[in-house]
Amino acid sequence: MASWGIGDVLGCCDALLRLVQAIAFDPLRDELWLAGDLVNRGPDSLGVLRWAVDCELRHPGRVRAVLGNHDLHLLARAEGLAGPKRRDTLDELLAAPDLAHLVTWLARQPLATPLDPVHGQPALLVHAGLLPHWPAAALLQQAQVISQVLAGPERPQLLRALVDGTVAVAGDLRDMAEMLGALTRVRCVRSDGRPHNDFAGTPESAPKGCTPWYEVPGRKSSDHFVIFGHWAALGVRRGRNWASVDSGCVWGNTLSALRLQDLHVVAVPAGGDNFM
Repeated sequence: MASWGIGDVLGCCDALLRLVQAIAFDPLRDELWLAGDLVNRGPDSLGVLRWAVDCELRHPGRVRAVLGNHDLHLLARAEGLAGPKRRDTLDELLAAPDLAHLVTWLARQPLATPLDPVHGQPALLVHAGLLPHWPAAALLQQAQVISQVLAGPERPQLLRALVDGTVAVAGDLRDMAEMLGALTRVRCVRSDGRPHNDFAGTPESAPKGCTPWYEVPGRKSSDHFVIFGHWAALGVRRGRNWASVDSGCVWGNTLSALRLQDLHVVAVPAGGDNFM
């Protein structure tokens, strides 16, 4: 049995299918985790979601995902809470007859999930990262609570708090929206621990006073091996207790899979998938 983590697909369905073939993924014995941002920017978000939902139907529990910022944007657009952004490629998906079914599946995916140990260390998967003051165990518990809200009737209120930053919601929902934003967007943090959300360059070019979240001294989640995507400029890298898996497929680079048992990487070229 092999467990694989795949970086940001972002609607690159052709590359995803080629990568699944390249790793010889067998849903009868293997499991596959998508590290968020399944949709948007690329040419076939509808194909990506239909593939994932079909896998769940035929082989329950073998293909799963954590939610990324673009996935949350789709949920907000489907609820009528957000308009299109300049580089959105969601129109075909939003017009699909099975949109409600696909959105229901997506909204039920976790924000963070524990994984089997990596090199003997407890492991977890998130889309972007963890703020320095979050212990991993407590984060996993709170993320589960937020996931239950996203999958339930309060989803519109939580997404509105995320999209608008409105204070006209209950305090718990405001707090959830802040955590939701950090889990799906953080790359670097300022000296006071707050995320710097406007930076997307390489770690080496981070603004003065900002540090990649995984390098902050005393980070409370350092007892876990964290696997994440979201940071295409970082690429596929590995540290003592972290590994990044977004290799920028939608930018014309590659789509990568990380085998969690030994951190072996397999990648396929973007081909004609990139729209950026």
